[in-house]
Amino acid sequence: MNDLNKINPMYQFSLKAFSVVFQRAVKKAKPEEEVRQRVLNLTDSITFSVFQYTTRGLFECDKLMFVTQLVFQVLRMNNEINPAELDFLLRCPIQPGVTSPVDYLSNQAWGGIKSLCCMEAFRNLDQDVESTPNRWKRMVESECPERERLPMEWKSKTSLQKLCIMRVLRPDRMSNAIRNFVEEKLGSKYTMGRSLDFASSFEESDSATPMFFILSPGVDPLKDVEEHGKKLGFTLDNKNLHNVSLGQGQEIVAEQALEVAAKNGHWVILQNIHLVARWLKTLEKLVEQHAEQSHENFRVFFSAEPSATPETHIIPHGILENSIKVTNEPPTGMNANLHKALDNFSQVSLEACTQENEFKSIWFALCYFHAVVAGRSKFGPQGWNRPYPFNIGDLTISVNVLQNYLEANRKVPYEDLRYLFGEIMYGGHITDDWDRRLCCSYLEEFIKPEMMEGKVFLAPKFPLPGNMQYEGYHKYIDDNLPGESPYLYGLHPNAEIGFLTQTSEKLFSTVLEMQPRDEAVGEEGGMTREEKVCAVMEEITGRLPDQFNMSELFAKAQERSPYEVVALQECERMNFLIREIRSSLRELSLGLKGELTMTSDMESLQNALFLDAVPDGWTKLAYPSTLSLALWFSDLLTRISQLEAWSVSFCLPPVVWLSGFFNPQSFLTAIMQDIARRNKLPLDSMRLQCEVTKRNLEHFSSPPREGAYIHGLFMEGAQWDTQKGIIVPAGMKELTSPMPVMYIKAVPASKQDTKDVYRCPVYKTHQRGPTYVWTFDLKSKEKPSTWTIAGVALILQV
Repeated sequence: MNDLNKINPMYQFSLKAFSVVFQRAVKKAKPEEEVRQRVLNLTDSITFSVFQYTTRGLFECDKLMFVTQLVFQVLRMNNEINPAELDFLLRCPIQPGVTSPVDYLSNQAWGGIKSLCCMEAFRNLDQDVESTPNRWKRMVESECPERERLPMEWKSKTSLQKLCIMRVLRPDRMSNAIRNFVEEKLGSKYTMGRSLDFASSFEESDSATPMFFILSPGVDPLKDVEEHGKKLGFTLDNKNLHNVSLGQGQEIVAEQALEVAAKNGHWVILQNIHLVARWLKTLEKLVEQHAEQSHENFRVFFSAEPSATPETHIIPHGILENSIKVTNEPPTGMNANLHKALDNFSQVSLEACTQENEFKSIWFALCYFHAVVAGRSKFGPQGWNRPYPFNIGDLTISVNVLQNYLEANRKVPYEDLRYLFGEIMYGGHITDDWDRRLCCSYLEEFIKPEMMEGKVFLAPKFPLPGNMQYEGYHKYIDDNLPGESPYLYGLHPNAEIGFLTQTSEKLFSTVLEMQPRDEAVGEEGGMTREEKVCAVMEEITGRLPDQFNMSELFAKAQERSPYEVVALQECERMNFLIREIRSSLRELSLGLKGELTMTSDMESLQNALFLDAVPDGWTKLAYPSTLSLALWFSDLLTRISQLEAWSVSFCLPPVVWLSGFFNPQSFLTAIMQDIARRNKLPLDSMRLQCEVTKRNLEHFSSPPREGAYIHGLFMEGAQWDTQKGIIVPAGMKELTSPMPVMYIKAVPASKQDTKDVYRCPVYKTHQRGPTYVWTFDLKSKEKPSTWTIAGVALILQV
């Protein structure tokens, strides 16, 4: 996947502007001996001014991408960076098939160390870690490893080399490590958060320079416009401030407001311009026209939501280029979100209901619930399978419904209220069944009769407060709410590690795509881009096996049992993928030799191979995967090996690698079909039953009489206790834990064991959502809602 294309076009414009201006400035240093001093001067003057201009209107996470690319450009021009080390930092290749010899490092981290050892500067790193594990363990398990000194002689390594080591040992801390690196090389001014007030930004605007507010959830920047307008005498009452919310035919009103304002020196606020796509070209022309001949006090303020993808971007570049882009960060953390939820009410609101105690208790629980569902999205798919636009309107309407129900009922209708909040008010946004279950689970824990007895805890060590005055609730939050952690959302601390790791991966993959394409990579910068692509092509074509002979396989499979049908389908799909890989690489090889004209598809393939990403053309015929190309190809060969072994005699393997299927649902369905046929039972009355064994893969030599043994699943959000046979909380820093071999069989629905179980969803990848496979019932002593809120799921590929 091309991460650079994921950047919103509003941000892409800033990126392009930055790159162009920076490169032009550097090229002004014509004599070679002046380059070094020129770059140093740029660092202190032009670079920072360009950086400030081009990053205005960016969120802090996107700003970090730009400043990271900036520091690498400066160091490259100053010959202070090793291309091979930078390439490793951005790619972090993992050597597959290795086992970590130390318990505090995952196999993936050890694979990264083994890859790092291929460079001369890191020779014997693996031996040092293995021979002195305790010295490295302190740094790996530190809360702030980026501030720790590396053991032994490794502490004398350069800053970039230390980043490479940190990249493989603690990828979740790389955002912090990069900030420290930027501060060291360029100064703290590049990493300090912007806290410019609206008045300062307004001073830079004029009648020809509008202000463009990029909206973010939970933030209303136009309040700043109205408050500053009051100070300068521009208000709705004075009729010199025109506020137009676009949509539903308001374009004519907006045009009239612009004409009057340009003539008389008024202010015009045009909200949500992204809702009137067809009118935007007209708006661009009007703004350009009024900029030439208008009153000096004339000001225009736009607001729009950023588009989800580059394809849906509609804001004309003319508007973006000529505007001052401003973004206000949304509130972050439970404390800020909870205070913001309470800010929508007052003492009068709390006294509006006759059942005061009940109303205040449920009201505060609703505010906490709103802060949870809004803040949980930062944890990615483990938070919500899909993103949802929860907003303050959902909360205020829910509180109105609460008041009406309490006034109409002497006894609190807890179940009715939970249904209205979870299925209608908030549930109206939710499109995924598992997310709906999560939403309702929160409400079952927060809103129940026990809340009136002081027995409800909204988070660990944070009980529901009693009857207070309005300001008392704000003080209660400040005095009693624990520090920010996933526990406040019912999640395990590992969820934050996973979120931070994904953030750093996105940072580096985006910066990698911004690197110059003509620069050599590899050890000592010895390989050009084209040479690296050719090496990858040669590696893949040399190891890719031939296609399956489907004629022979169909002749072997005479019975066409459910399992044989699955095997044949998987072999056919694998043939399509193998054929596409081989033919696309052959075309690209001819194109690079000049024997074929390079097409856009061939260029995309070349770019993907260089970036160690799975090409889009292969992804369309393959299975969902989040692996890099090297690991993906290794995984592909393992899948082919399983099919080759299975297709020899079509006998079911002793233990089936469920993760190795294109369509794992088809194999699970085949289990039900096979048992239904054997026992002459209707298929629609059958259900799968899952039993987790206490044995590992090597202990099985034959398949079961009915059903199948499966392996290759990992648990995220918790772990399986093999001895107790139940789900238990995950170990610290163990983001996913492997499951033992599982026995899957089919039983009539009436005989299915549903007591003390957690209905655990199974997904193909940690992206969850559309990769859903099945639901396995796993034994648990905890309430199912505990694991639902913790986002516990089984993952087929990690």
